[in-house]
Amino acid sequence: MNMVEISKKRYTTKHYDKSKKIPAEQIEALCTILQNSPSSVNSQPWHFVVVGTDEGRAKILPAIMDFNFPRVEDSSHTVIMCVRDDLDEAYLKHLVDQEDKDGRFRTAEDKKGQSDALHYFVSVKSPTPKDQFEWKCRQVYIALGNLLFAAAGMGIDSTAIEGFDNQKMDEILGLKGYKSVLVATLGYRAENDSNAKRPKSRLPQEEIITHL
Repeated sequence: MNMVEISKKRYTTKHYDKSKKIPAEQIEALCTILQNSPSSVNSQPWHFVVVGTDEGRAKILPAIMDFNFPRVEDSSHTVIMCVRDDLDEAYLKHLVDQEDKDGRFRTAEDKKGQSDALHYFVSVKSPTPKDQFEWKCRQVYIALGNLLFAAAGMGIDSTAIEGFDNQKMDEILGLKGYKSVLVATLGYRAENDSNAKRPKSRLPQEEIITHL
């Protein structure tokens, strides 16, 4: 299936087949796709909690709004997508040191240039803590898009969920230095998933795209 066909066939799953589980190697592949997601100046301001056991699902369920219970209870896996509280000096240095370790810099000047760019853009996007938080959330949504599209390409159904109690989720998971901002469920559609049988609806391209 090509990418255009994937975009046409992917949809938001409402009902999952609880008996079907995603193979471990595909979960590993999706985790690698999350790891490789792009972010502004490679800031990677995220952490992902992957829930794939009945015990894990039961643990996070109190933070899920009741109308989304079936998505979490019946799917194969749930991913809680979180942002870092702080992009402090130690973390920014850690990022640049990792890039250096991975061979991205030819010279010390290259490394300094990346460090300066990283500090500059973080500063520009952080006039207030709220501004920085919203900027970090936008990076997580990029990762979400990667996850949903990649899952569809692998024949895995998905649902993006904002209907949950962020504060309660943070408490349940004991998050330290992170805040949950998104949930995504992954699995295989049930036979009674009516959304799978409905035609996709999008505004026409001439309404949403301008070519210059």
